[in-house]
Formats: sequence, C-alpha cells, structure tokens
Amino acid sequence: MTSSEKPTAFADAATADEQALTRDASFMRVAIEEAVAAANSGDVPVGAVLVDAAGMIVGRGRNRRELLQDPTAHAEVEALRDAARQRGAWRLAGLTVYVTLEPCPMCAGALVNARVSRLVYGCTDPKAGAVDTLFTIGRDLRLNHRYEVQGGVLTDECAGLLRAFFAPRRKEKADPGR
Repeated sequence: MTSSEKPTAFADAATADEQALTRDASFMRVAIEEAVAAANSGDVPVGAVLVDAAGMIVGRGRNRRELLQDPTAHAEVEALRDAARQRGAWRLAGLTVYVTLEPCPMCAGALVNARVSRLVYGCTDPKAGAVDTLFTIGRDLRLNHRYEVQGGVLTDECAGLLRAFFAPRRKEKADPGR
C-alpha cells in the first residue's frame, strides 16, 4: 500500500462521518428557519425539528412564549408536541432532535421523557444549558432514558441569530431614554 492510500475501513468511516455532518447541518438549517420565524413574531430565536431515521421531519417547533404567554412554549417542547400528535404516540424513540440552542433543564428533561435517541444542537447556553454546559441531563446514568448529544453544529449561525435578536434590546435597556 502506498502512503497516499487509506485503509478501506478508515475511508468508509471518514465518509460516514462526513455524511452525518452534512445531514446534521442540513436539518440544523431547517431548525434555523424555525428560529427566524420565532424572532419575526417577537420571540427569542430558537427553533427545533425532529427527524426520523429515514430523514423525514416529523415535528417542528419554535419559541412561542411571548406569542402564547406560555412559559413552557419552548421550541423543543413545541416540536415534541407536534411529533407526538403526528405519530399518535408520546414515545419518540428513534428520532433525532435538532435545536439551535442547547436545551434548558425543562427541555432536556422533556427529551428524556419522550425517549428521543439523539440531540443535535447549535450553540451552547452559558446561563441555562442543561446537556453540556451546566448539567448533563441527556447522559445522566441515574435517569431511565438517555440520548446521544452532539453540539456545535452551525454554531456561528445559531449564535448570530441570538446576538442579532438581543443586541437592540440590550442597547434599549442600557439607554432607556431613546
């Protein structure tokens, strides 16, 4: 074997990893569309989609706390409700959740209760992140269900949405006379 040849198993694994990253980025872009819709209606721009093993979107959600005046109307919960309605079942095993922001404790717990298989998120949440930053709810061995966690997919785009949403609000708060 020449130095430029890769062993087949290594090449196959690299190709599978690249395909998974491409798939993850593709579905994260759909979650970003949901986040943009949330921002357009005055809510914090967080979006989520649930995807089955065949690559079909089976649930969508976006933050709607302001719109509904409901403290539980987070993107992940809205997407879980949509998927459960469409499937006619609350157990959502085998599904992957794509969300633009690391889930909070409520949402991370809801993902456990829904029995999802995998979570992919965009950017971390230093104030409320419950799967990597402050807690590891999705991987806690004491819980009756766990899910795989992959963070950092399209981080810059996801974080940029949040920065763009909050920048004018922070400026207004700092200078209320305007």
